[in-house]
Order: sequence, then C-alpha cells, then structure tokens
Amino acid sequence: MKVLKFGGTSVGSVESILSLKRIVEDEASQGQVIVVVSALGGITDKLIATSKMAQQGDEQWEQEYDAIVRRHHKMIESVILDPLEKVQLLGHVNPLLEQLRSIYTGVYLIHDLSEKTLAAIVSYGERLSSHIVASLIDGGTRMNARNFIKTERKNGKQSLDAELTYRLVREAFSHVSCVDSATKGTVMVVPGFISKDHDSGETTNLGRGGSDYTASIIAAALDADVLEIWTDVDGFMTADPRVIHSAYTINELSYVEAMELCNFGAKVIYPPTIYPVCVKNIPIRVKNTFNPEHPGTLIKDKINDDQKPIKGISSINGTTLITVTGLSMVGVIGVNRRIFTVLADNGISVFMVSQASSENSTSIGVRDEDAPAAVEVLNEEFSKEIQTGAMFPMHAESGLATIAIVGENMKHTPGIAGKLFGTLGRSGISVIACAQGASETNISFVVNSKFLRKSLNVLHDSFFLSEYKVLNLFICGVGTVGGMLIEQIRSQYEELKERSRLKLNVVGIASSKNAIFSRDGIDLENYRELLSKSESSSPEKLREGVLNMNIFNSVFVDCTASKEVAALYQSFLEHNVSVVAANKIAASSNYDNYMRLKQTALARGVIFRFETNVGAGLPIIGTINDLRNSGDRILKIEAVLSGTLNFIFNEISASVPFSETVRRAKEQGYSEPDPRIDLSGTDVIRKLVILTREAGYKVEHADVEKHLFVPESYFQGSLDEFWENLPKLDADFEAKRKVLESEGKRWRFVAKMEGGKTQVALQAVDASHPFYNLAGSNNIVLLTTERYKEYPMQIQGYGAGAGVTAAGVFANIMSIANI
Repeated sequence: MKVLKFGGTSVGSVESILSLKRIVEDEASQGQVIVVVSALGGITDKLIATSKMAQQGDEQWEQEYDAIVRRHHKMIESVILDPLEKVQLLGHVNPLLEQLRSIYTGVYLIHDLSEKTLAAIVSYGERLSSHIVASLIDGGTRMNARNFIKTERKNGKQSLDAELTYRLVREAFSHVSCVDSATKGTVMVVPGFISKDHDSGETTNLGRGGSDYTASIIAAALDADVLEIWTDVDGFMTADPRVIHSAYTINELSYVEAMELCNFGAKVIYPPTIYPVCVKNIPIRVKNTFNPEHPGTLIKDKINDDQKPIKGISSINGTTLITVTGLSMVGVIGVNRRIFTVLADNGISVFMVSQASSENSTSIGVRDEDAPAAVEVLNEEFSKEIQTGAMFPMHAESGLATIAIVGENMKHTPGIAGKLFGTLGRSGISVIACAQGASETNISFVVNSKFLRKSLNVLHDSFFLSEYKVLNLFICGVGTVGGMLIEQIRSQYEELKERSRLKLNVVGIASSKNAIFSRDGIDLENYRELLSKSESSSPEKLREGVLNMNIFNSVFVDCTASKEVAALYQSFLEHNVSVVAANKIAASSNYDNYMRLKQTALARGVIFRFETNVGAGLPIIGTINDLRNSGDRILKIEAVLSGTLNFIFNEISASVPFSETVRRAKEQGYSEPDPRIDLSGTDVIRKLVILTREAGYKVEHADVEKHLFVPESYFQGSLDEFWENLPKLDADFEAKRKVLESEGKRWRFVAKMEGGKTQVALQAVDASHPFYNLAGSNNIVLLTTERYKEYPMQIQGYGAGAGVTAAGVFANIMSIANI
C-alpha cells in the first residue's frame, strides 16, 4: 500500500490537479492508495489574511472571501466535466463556503479572532480541496481526518496524541485491503493538516506543513510500503537552485540527512514528517507532480555505495545571533537551562547554538522576526545578573545567514571542517559562529547575509557537488591580446567542460570606454555588439562592477597597458578576487607596491599571476618560482627580452639600413605605434626588473644601468621629427655593422642581472653564444643557478604576438582553476 501526499502547488492549478488525477489512478490500478491533500495553492495564506482583515473591521474582507469562493468554483468548473458529478460536488462545497462566510462575519462583528476560531477557518482549505480531489479521481472516497487525527493540549499548544491517533487510523482504514490487478481499488482521499482535540472536540491543526505530517502518520499507522510526497520540485537538491544554477537532485538520502536539510531551510518536506515513518523504516520518496517520470529522491535508513561526504547544503537567511555573555557564567550550572527554558516558554525557536569552551558566552541563532522578543525575555531573565555586572545585556547581531553542510559520511572523512573554513577564508568570507555535533552529520555556521550566495556557490563547487568547477572571469581589454584571449576561451569552452569538468564563465568584459556584467555569463559570440550598446565605464565603475557582483571563484584578467587599471589590483586582491595580468605596470612599479600586491594575495589566499609580463607565453617567471621554491638560488640572468629589437637587429643588412628596419618593425606590428618606447629600452628594463624581483632581489627602475644605442635627443620632440631624423643614424650603424660582420658577430640587446646588479646594453655576440642564432622576434633567457651553474638553463621561443601572449594569459587562468 502507498500513501501519496499532494501539496498546494499540486492542487493549485488545473494542469497540476489533472496531473494528480493521472498519477493517482495509475497507482490505484496497481495497488491500494491513500491520498492526502493540502489546500489549493495559496488558499491557507488567503484564509489567514482575510481573517485578520475581518478582525480589524476592514470591509474588504468580503471581497477577499469572494475571491476564495471564485477560486474553488473555477477549479470545479474546469476539472469536473460531468454535470451530475458537478452538482453533487457543489452540494458539499457550497455549504462549507457558507459556513466559512458565517465565521468571517462573526469575526468582523465582534473584532475578535481567537486561536480556536482561526484554527476552524484555516481548516476549510483542506476540507474544500479534498472534496474536489475525491470527486475528480475515479473511485475516490473522501474521509474526514478529524475523526482519526487527534491532538491534545500540552504546555499551551496542540500536540499530536500519537497513541490514540494510530489506533483510530487503523480502525478507520480497517476496510482497506489489497485488490487484484483486474479490479480498480478504492482511493481514500484525506484532507491533510486538520485534526481535532480529543477532549474538547474543537477543530485543530498540525501546524504549517501539517499535511506532510498527516500523510506520515497514516503511513506509519498502516505500515505502508512507501510514503510519496508529491510537490513542485524533482526532489531534494544539493542546494537551492535559485542561487546555484548547477544544483541537482539528490538520488538518495538517509533519514538523518533529510532531517538536517529540512531543519536548515530545505522546504521540500515538513521536518516532523520524517519521524513517524523513520521509526517504522518506511521509505519516503519525494516526486514532482509536474514531472512524474523523474525518479525523485528516495529517503531511507541506509544508503548503499555512498561515497560523497557531503550530500547537500542548506541555508536560513534572516538570522539574528544573540550572544549571552558574562564572567559569572563560567562554571555555573543551569545558565543554559535558563536560556532555553525562557525562550521555549515564550514560543521562540532556536535553530543553532554555539558555546565557547571557556563557558563565558553562548550564542544562539534565531529568526529575525523572533529576535526582539528573544532579547527582551533574556534580558528580563538575567536582569539581576545584568544589574550587578555579573552578566552583560544581550547582544543581538542581525543581517546574517546560517548555512549547513550535511552528510553522514563526514564522520568517516578527516579534514572536512578544515576544507570548509579554508574554502570560505580564501573567498574572503568570515565565519561569525559555528557549531558541529558529535555525530558529525551537520556543520553549521553563520555568515553575513551579503555573502550567502557566494558561500553557497563556493562550497557547492569545492565539495564537488557541482557537475563542473566554475571560474568566473572579468576580462579587461578587448584589443589584440584581450580579443584573442576571449576567442581562445570561446573555442575551448566545450572541450574544457567535457575533458576537465571546468566551466569558464566570463561574467564581465570591459574596454577602455564600456563595460558589461552578467552573473550568468556573457555570450562570447556577440560580446562586441553587447559592449558597444553598454553604458560608459571608468576604472572606478569597473571596480564597483567587479566587487558588487561578489561572485565566488572570481579572477580579474587585465589585458591592457593601463596604469589606472593596474591601480585596481590591490582592491581586488583585498576582496579575494584573483588577478592575472598581461599588464606589466603593477609588477614593475615601485618595489613596495609590488611586494604589497604579492603579500596581499598570499594573506588572502588568492592568486596574483603575471607570467606574460616577460616572454609572452614562455614559462620564464613560473620556472624561476619553481627553482626558488625547490631550494635553488638564482645567481645570474642573461636574456634577450625584446622581440622588437631582436627583429630589428636580425633585419639590418647592407641593403636594409637601421631606419628601414625600425619602420618595418612598426609596419609588421612588432613595435609599439611609437617605436621610441622599444628603442629606449623601457620595455626591456621593466621586464628585467620583474625577473630580478621574482629571482629574490630588491630592485627599482633607477637601479638598472642603461647602455642605449640611440642618442637621448631622438626621444625628444614629436614622432614626426623622430622619423625625419632617424635616417641620420644609418651611416654610423652601417659602419659598425660591417665591422661586426667581419668579426662574425651579431648585435643583441641584452638584459643582465648578476648578484642583484642589473644592466641593459647592446652587445655583440659570436657564433658560439646561445644568443647568436636567435631568429625573428624570439626571446631567450639563460638562468644560472646554484644547481645550473656550469650549464645554465635555457628558455627560448616566441616572445611576442597576440596569440602566444593570450595563450600565456589563458595558461595562468588554467593554473588557478587547477589549484
């Protein structure tokens, strides 16, 4: 036998209630079925709201009542097609609606709404819906739950009289027997939620979510094979899908795991539902009325082959943390008893407790709406201690959220708590309070509400509850390098998802004038069109756009050469946004700023990478770091770091003068639009400063000894004047070139660091030197270390070009994803 419970959304529309009919009749053809129904979706809230309007003397209650009547009449008109059946059903429904009007009228006239009256009013939701469902289902027979669901008043509240209820349920359903496959079984339809006080006979109820509880009680009393909860979701999810788009349905949960998730905000089933069937070891299956083919979530005692330590993440927003503190609490027996007794006596529920081992403070988590009353009664309870100074007045902190990670396998997996807090810390999320029971099934903690979404996402991702690991990228700069990077990400997107289970989500793109942001990701096929239609941007707007999104696993990627953009790095790192920079300005700025960026990244547990600052896509900086991290020491660096200058000195010949090689470098895109930037050695000096610092030496730009090959006067005046005067150098260069050629040598502009001393100079190298055959715009670096002393380590390859530079930036991004 099965007990099927259908919630308000399952009977809330014509579509859903017809789906209910198909589901129940299909089940009834296979065996005995008992159906428990809630009120039509939204009706319970409307009944309560109308009651309060009537109590306050608001004449609008009649319009609200009329809307309730129309809602039920419209449902009947839509789903009951047989005229005779419709008349019979209205014969049950209309008298109930008239009774409801009479009660509302009484409340309106005397302006009084007692607990007894309100309980009677809200019972009409299920009483009406159960008549409709019983009439709709073939073979449906309605039963009056008040005849067998009994309550008793305890401590001022109505509670289930379990012993009496179980006996009466068995008596009420004693006629239910199995039917053979050829006979359609009678379907018993029971209104959920409502009950009756066994002493007074008054109509009572089982509280919010009571229809789930009704179904569970009936299933347990009758030893049902399974309890099915039909709702509007496919089952329990690994997290709230409205916050985490990658959340998915959990196939199986234990009773304990389901209870923990329910207690911390997973509103799939009402928490007390689990206990009655758990005791009888009756499984619960949660299914979707709108997607009945989905298997849903099965809740049972033991889960076979369960490997995941974490099953799901749940949360409660709108948390207030109240701290009871005082030196008199230390070692005093009964303080906690007083705390929880006074709160319970005043109907205030506590869902989390955190106590310091020193016993001088206890923090309790309550919902925001309960906080003022909780503070008031606690201050009153401890008023004498507060007056003498032995305790402090209650401290309440609101604007918080409570998160719980749940899984029975946590107790078999060391390091879960460490991973939890480490993950939150690296994301810049402070934990305000935490609690974990000895059963190790639930770790609960409190964070600022503004970090709730970020916390849920980063934990879901970190504990492999997501199908993909997600990296959220903000890309600044859409020129040659930035544009190529975006294209590389677009072309690799599907392969990375398939091969590495990695999703690169570009959530922000900025040019020098505009910026677009989208938490769900930007369409990389049309980003230029979107960018052109977006609002204007500035460095400050860019900063606000990145930080206000407050998204998890975020990386800012700088593909500009902007000093203003580089100035944003410190703020990003302080807010736990990793930075990948093709921009050389930050790493080559004054040494104190460089170190501040590195130290901030280290302290915040985020990444600051700038591999492409030197050698484009060549692994130069990474290799230096690997050598140092493994205990080696960099003694000397010799390098050709300018693809532009190497191109110029490879092109120069008897037929191609110096001025022409410079012009070719510009035309072929090797040099900056103003070639003086390359000829001045400024770019090489920046790169040498970066390499020297990464090698462990303190150096500033002014410390680099410069031996330039173009007179200083050529760097003054306009660009036109430069081009006009440049051929004047050709004769001198040609004379020197001939001497060089006769000696079998070539020019290379070499950056050198030895023992912390740095210089850049034009150097003649012979055929035996590694730099001699350096082709085109390639770069080369020789690293002499304590281990590589006799034969230096050599790194050589393309050192310029948008494609390889973008690939180097991409590699830096991937290195963050793989941490």
